[in-house]
Amino acid sequence: MRILGIESSCDETALALVMRAGDRLLVESSTVLSQVKIHAAYGGVVPEVAARKHMEALFPMLEHTLPRGGAGIDAIAVTAGPGLAPALRTGVEVAKTLAWLWHKSLIPVNHLEGHIYASWLPEGTPPTQPLTGALPTFPALCLLVSGGHTELIFMKDHGVYERLGETLDDAAGEAFDKTAKMLGLPYPGGPQIAARAETGNKDAFDFPRGLLDRPDLNFSFSGLKTSVLYMLRKHDADLEESAFIADVAASVQEAIVDVLVKKTVRAAKRVAPKSVILAGGVSANKALRKRLAEAMHAAGIPLYVPPFAYSVDNAAMIAAAGAFRFDDATDHADPLTLAADPNLEIIGRPSPTPPS
Repeated sequence: MRILGIESSCDETALALVMRAGDRLLVESSTVLSQVKIHAAYGGVVPEVAARKHMEALFPMLEHTLPRGGAGIDAIAVTAGPGLAPALRTGVEVAKTLAWLWHKSLIPVNHLEGHIYASWLPEGTPPTQPLTGALPTFPALCLLVSGGHTELIFMKDHGVYERLGETLDDAAGEAFDKTAKMLGLPYPGGPQIAARAETGNKDAFDFPRGLLDRPDLNFSFSGLKTSVLYMLRKHDADLEESAFIADVAASVQEAIVDVLVKKTVRAAKRVAPKSVILAGGVSANKALRKRLAEAMHAAGIPLYVPPFAYSVDNAAMIAAAGAFRFDDATDHADPLTLAADPNLEIIGRPSPTPPS
């Protein structure tokens, strides 16, 4: 089975061709065109600009990537949400057009589900061979961390999800980005914080760990952001010092990672998963990967983390999620009626009926 993936939920225009054989995937091609330099001038993503750049990029990318007339492609998987409405709409409309013209199945994919399925993708530069090692087993606990989302999701089977906890305000990635902005670091902020944290003292500042003293599995990072703001007002003169910035970055990263790991451990004790998956753009953070790997090793639970190339937004993960939804006709959409949904929830198939 061969799936074309299209991703345009934010500021990356991405296309990929992915093959599925059983539970194994290989990536034939994966192209990501980033708009980071364009949006850096604005200090964040401008939806209308992102949509216009997606439209400029998609058709030349399609011409370069696809066989003529879609030959050999079984389905088109496209990010239908969540994301920025104008950006999403661009990718969805292109996917609908191709599906209608080529008479191909159209599979709408939740962007967050795509991040989860990045752990099924192989390492290396396309074209790749399928993963030869172990794959995540169900039930799986997913820590999903990105700029707009921080959630703990219990994945009972392919496409069957239960949300265990979520952020009540800012997401972890947003906390990274806002801290970077307060420190005067360029956009995007998350990688800037991580880079400076490498030389900083993580114990320099004792920032709050939101909701860590509560037994639930929800997250909160707005208090951390406020604490950083008040501290920086007292140390305004120190913002010119690289050592001070490094210490703040390391301390903020430590506070965020500490909460994410401890909440995931707490969730694992409650639901007893057979595997744990780290997903989302923040899964590229090396400190988070290391701490969570250590915690899961101590708990005796296998941890699956996507290759760095597929941690950030890409179309291979969208094609991967679409490949596992292909077998169920109810997951296919009408190319004449599918609409982008910027607030799309992860919607899975009904839980299988237990044997009597």
